[in-house]
Amino acid sequence: MAEDPTPPPPDVDDAALATHLVEQAGALAARMRTESDLHVDTKTSVSDVVTAADHACEEYVVSALRRLRPDDGIVGEEGAGHEGTSGRTWYVDPVDGTYNYASGLAYWCSAIALVDTDGVLVGAVHQPSAGETWLGVRGRRTTLNGVPLAALEDRHLDQVSLASYIHPTTVADADVREPWLRIVSAVATPRVLGSGSVDLAGVATGRLGGWAQHSSLPWDWWPGVALVEGAGGTTLVVEHRGHRWHLAGSHQVVAELAQRVAES
Repeated sequence: MAEDPTPPPPDVDDAALATHLVEQAGALAARMRTESDLHVDTKTSVSDVVTAADHACEEYVVSALRRLRPDDGIVGEEGAGHEGTSGRTWYVDPVDGTYNYASGLAYWCSAIALVDTDGVLVGAVHQPSAGETWLGVRGRRTTLNGVPLAALEDRHLDQVSLASYIHPTTVADADVREPWLRIVSAVATPRVLGSGSVDLAGVATGRLGGWAQHSSLPWDWWPGVALVEGAGGTTLVVEHRGHRWHLAGSHQVVAELAQRVAES
């Protein structure tokens, strides 16, 4: 049976709390993958899956937040919700990249973000297979395992890799397909890896040059926004042809991505 995660200390600040929660949730999910029947179920499609680990990890994170931050709102990917009165909301993705996770692939993570009326305050992402934890805090440099990241360098779109995703069911929609093709045709090489938060952590670290995806959900977006912006990059949401395109990278990359979307 998977060992219970360690509860966070009662007097921890927001950044340390976020770090603790993603590391403990990620460790729990990793243990469950080797020790338990994951009870994989589908949601909207055969590739949109949920496991027992998603539910167990979300329950752990939400329980800790309700105890330590009772006035904050909570939105979890697997349905957890709490209205809150503080004007702050935690977005929880207990296992981001669940299809990868359930398939035995290493490219998945646990992610969390704290957002207020001015945007994202804290974002944390933990990838258990790599033993890596990224932390972004408003007004501070993003860190990887506690070490500040170098500032992102501006490069042109045709000189960088781009992480993205497009679901097969949306390919027939020209309002998605045409902007997406215009974006990926302009980059050095596209990558479809299956975990938005790990992708965005890769952008913050400089391993990937940019990120573009339509209709990203808040728990897939906000943790990475904190990381990218704290590494000197930028993020942008562009409304175009009835869809929201979420863009991230250096200032130059995002400017060129936005232009490609607008021209499609």
